[in-house]
Amino acid sequence: MARIAGVDLPKNKRVVVGLTYIFGIGRPSAQKICADAGVDENTRVNNLTEDEVRKIRTIIQTDYKVEGALKAEINMNIKRLMDINSVRGYRHHRGLPVRGQRTKTNARTRKGRKRLVGGKKKK
Repeated sequence: MARIAGVDLPKNKRVVVGLTYIFGIGRPSAQKICADAGVDENTRVNNLTEDEVRKIRTIIQTDYKVEGALKAEINMNIKRLMDINSVRGYRHHRGLPVRGQRTKTNARTRKGRKRLVGGKKKK
């Protein structure tokens, strides 16, 4: 089992698909990493040699920001927006949709469950 960037890659998947299990690496990035490392995309993760794993690991460490570093950068960007009191930062803070979606209806994923206003009707 190959362990790259703190993630155990699944054994029986192709290398291109296995690399996408790392946060910050998608299909196009995985294909580029395989090309740069000289690894065939169709080989399975469990068939990789130690040398190939080492090449992939060094390419990811030098050229890509992944996992914890990427998550920290994303959180810092959101915090910056909130600190400068931008509209996007305000909406992040309030838990509302950030990119202009309507909120009168829909937006339940971002807003959470519906809260009922008022209580039971008295007789």
